[in-house]
Amino acid sequence: MGWDLLVARNDLRRAEIRETAPAALAEGEVHLAIESFALTANNITYAVFGEAMKYWDFFPAPEGFGRVPVWGHARVEESAHPEIAMGQRFYGYWPMSTHLTVQAKVGKTGFTDIAPHRQPLAVVYNQYQAVGDEEPLEAYRALLQPLFMTSFLIEDQLDEAGFHGAAQVILSSASSKTAIALAALLKRRGAVKVVGLTSPRNKAFVEGLGFYDQVVLYDDIASAPIVGSAAFVDFAGDSAVLAAVHNRFADDLKASILVGGTHWEVPRAQAALPGPRPAFFFAPDRIAKRRQDWPGGAFEQRYGAAWAPFVADAPRWLTVTGGQGAEAIRAAYLEQLEGRTAPDVGLVLRP
Repeated sequence: MGWDLLVARNDLRRAEIRETAPAALAEGEVHLAIESFALTANNITYAVFGEAMKYWDFFPAPEGFGRVPVWGHARVEESAHPEIAMGQRFYGYWPMSTHLTVQAKVGKTGFTDIAPHRQPLAVVYNQYQAVGDEEPLEAYRALLQPLFMTSFLIEDQLDEAGFHGAAQVILSSASSKTAIALAALLKRRGAVKVVGLTSPRNKAFVEGLGFYDQVVLYDDIASAPIVGSAAFVDFAGDSAVLAAVHNRFADDLKASILVGGTHWEVPRAQAALPGPRPAFFFAPDRIAKRRQDWPGGAFEQRYGAAWAPFVADAPRWLTVTGGQGAEAIRAAYLEQLEGRTAPDVGLVLRP
């Protein structure tokens, strides 16, 4: 027996644990036991945009409910696939559950889930990478790699656009892990000033990272000494912050990119804003573009060169903590939903 954590689609605070029983495997199917997964604000974004971006569609659930996607590691418990053995481990995209059954198509580095319901969805989420036994930085990979991929792609897009001619890039929700990764990449490139927007609670942490050239409180956006044109990358999804940045810079705002929704409960209605029209960033589209633009293997090479120093530095500012079992995971999910998880803590949970 196993269980699923089910979240009501119309009330993200309603989270239930329901027991499950595995069905007999069809030919080509693999039943995996989920060993561990990371829980970050990114997963709340998946839930918030579950309908609009089809995140609920990856893992079917009873009517009115969804299974929040997470990134982590699982081990094969039962296999009806000739090329996938019992005990093999894989890194990838899982539900908040004890198990997942996939219809596997084996590739060079792992497998792709080709279950019919996943075919209309972004292929990057359907790919699973074969891995060995647990390694020292494995928890950091689960916590940071999906977020870092988004940051890598945004930084690449900004660089390709010449940073839209802006003197600085401003990041909201500056303490979020995706913003931190983007700030680290921008700082390393050194082409523009990096400005972080944050709350009083997180100001000291954000300043201590060493990735931001300037840290500004949300309430100070209108008056802070931010000189010159700017590009804005919005990880917060807070319409008041978005309006404040647009009103502050107006025509000096050269780009406005919407990424996440850490402030998920704030109304996202947008009035007519001065400056550029906000544009939503969708990582899978950018991955597909760059895989076409760059010759074979170049995407992985460039990504790996950027990822290695970032993950090696992560233990300096991020402490991994955990929990185990259904009720601990349910409680951790609700804490993350309310934004009560400290920015210097990374949650890795074990079903």
